[in-house]
Amino acid sequence: MDRIDRKILELLATHSRLTGEQLGERVGLSPSAAHRRVKALEEAGAILGYRARLSRAARGNPSTVFVQVTLTDQRQATMLAFEEALARTHQVTEAHLMSGQSDYLVKVLVPSDDSYERIHREILSALPGVQRLVSQFTIRTLEGGD
Repeated sequence: MDRIDRKILELLATHSRLTGEQLGERVGLSPSAAHRRVKALEEAGAILGYRARLSRAARGNPSTVFVQVTLTDQRQATMLAFEEALARTHQVTEAHLMSGQSDYLVKVLVPSDDSYERIHREILSALPGVQRLVSQFTIRTLEGGD
C-alpha cells in the first residue's frame, strides 16, 4: 500500500460517494486508474464496504444504551456461544471484547416503539453465559464528521 492508496482510503472514509473522476482528481490519477486502485483495495480487504448514515428519525429515533456484560467465565466455548448469539441480535449495533471489570461493552439501539426493559429481560439476559449486565443510557450523542 503506497501513499496514493492511503490517500484514497482517507478520502473514501469521509466521502464514500466520490466518483472515480473526483477521486482521480484529488489523488492525481485518471478516473480509470483511481477505479482500479479502489477495486484492488476492496479485493485486498482494506475496504470492507460502503454504507449510508441514516438520521435518527429514519432509524425510529432510538435511544442508545451501552451495556457492560460480564460472563460466567472466559472459556472459549462460553465466549463463542455469547458472540454467536449476540450477532443474531438486531438491536446490538456494536460489541467490543474489553479488558477490565466487564468482558464486553455492547451498544444497543432501542427504537422509540420498544423498551429497554424488554430488550434487557428477553434478549440480553437470555444470551448464553451472561452473569451480569450494567447499563448506561446516553443523554445526547455527538455525531462525528464523516
